[in-house]
Amino acid sequence: MKKHKTEITETARTESGSWGFEALFLEHWTSVYRILQRLVGDPEEAEDLALEAFLRLYRNNQKQPEVQNAGGWLYQVATRLGLNSIRDWKRREQYELTAGRFALEETAQLSPADILAQEEEHQQVRLVLARMNERQSQLLILRHSGFSYKEIASALNLAPASIGPLLVRAEREFGKKYRALVQEE
Repeated sequence: MKKHKTEITETARTESGSWGFEALFLEHWTSVYRILQRLVGDPEEAEDLALEAFLRLYRNNQKQPEVQNAGGWLYQVATRLGLNSIRDWKRREQYELTAGRFALEETAQLSPADILAQEEEHQQVRLVLARMNERQSQLLILRHSGFSYKEIASALNLAPASIGPLLVRAEREFGKKYRALVQEE
């Protein structure tokens, strides 16, 4: 925490040449931090939000040299930042719970035998990719990872127009090698 205070006061001292910001910082830091600590419940998050509030005050003072009630302004901004952080956390938590529920529902339908078969198939795919030409393997991996032709061309330093034909060849080669591997076993 002291490191951050020092960095901000140094910035204020060197850029503005005045000690007004530093005085405001030293006067209000503890109160702003405590409010945010109680609000968000996480010391690190509270510190980040408090620093953000002071940064906004500093930037605001660059545009409008004097804020009438800097303490009130700081508390208002800090409270708004804290509430936004809580809302973001709640939203993130809801997304994660929903995603977790869907993941559980998907895996709950698979039997242990299905999971084992799926893992064996993944191992076979990895083995086939390892046996293929490196560029063809990269093409297939990138394409099946959701990359567009343009992104694949950029990643592999190829002409975008060549990606389609190269992918067709790579898929054919993969099919041959996969069938051969399955027949071996």
